[in-house]
Amino acid sequence: MATKELSKNMPKRARENEAMRPAEPLPIEEAVSTLKKFKGPKFDQTVNVCLHLGIDTKQADQAIRGSIALPKGIGKSKRVVAFCGSDKVKDALAAGAVKAGGEELIAEVDGGWMDFDVAVATPDMMRVVSRLGRVLGPKGLMPSPKAGTVTPDVETAVREYSAGKIEYRNDKGGNVHAVVGKMSFSEADLQENLRHFIDAIERARPQAAKGVFIKRITISGTMTPGVQVKHVAAAIA
Repeated sequence: MATKELSKNMPKRARENEAMRPAEPLPIEEAVSTLKKFKGPKFDQTVNVCLHLGIDTKQADQAIRGSIALPKGIGKSKRVVAFCGSDKVKDALAAGAVKAGGEELIAEVDGGWMDFDVAVATPDMMRVVSRLGRVLGPKGLMPSPKAGTVTPDVETAVREYSAGKIEYRNDKGGNVHAVVGKMSFSEADLQENLRHFIDAIERARPQAAKGVFIKRITISGTMTPGVQVKHVAAAIA
């Protein structure tokens, strides 16, 4: 009864999309094609992927975290700041950083300025950037070597992240979420990005993870139902 009432209360577009949603996982090509057939709003929706992994999130050696540049981009640029010495400021700004600097930039962020999406830092700056842990940590913006945001080559890092390089990490439920493009992308481009991301997660499999690693894959638009993607992988005992 509750389900029927919920269905009646759903907007017409949502009901129609839900009726089109496949009950079973589909190969990547069919899953992407189905996703693009859903009726959507006038704006260009972001396409997301969620991988449910067979990891024990309480074990540090099974954590998944990294960064990746997708072959077709994600259809969006990012605002990047660079914590670096004065000798690297000019190059970081030329590469696309919205701001770059050392103590003065740290003080600005500590004072409440947060108009950026990604923070990168040189290794020597981390001893002072660490003061921003209480500010950047809760927002997932703290530079990290695992994510590729702590590097001597801030120029390259700024350029890649400005162009849409993405970070990923598992949540407490063992899920990894990521943006793989826009609904306006061609089916071929979305498929390529999706395959590239899934392959990257497969390669990042922790040695301690046993059994089936990628248990479920779901793709969705900002305002669409999710479509499960068929994925076959051998379990490791």
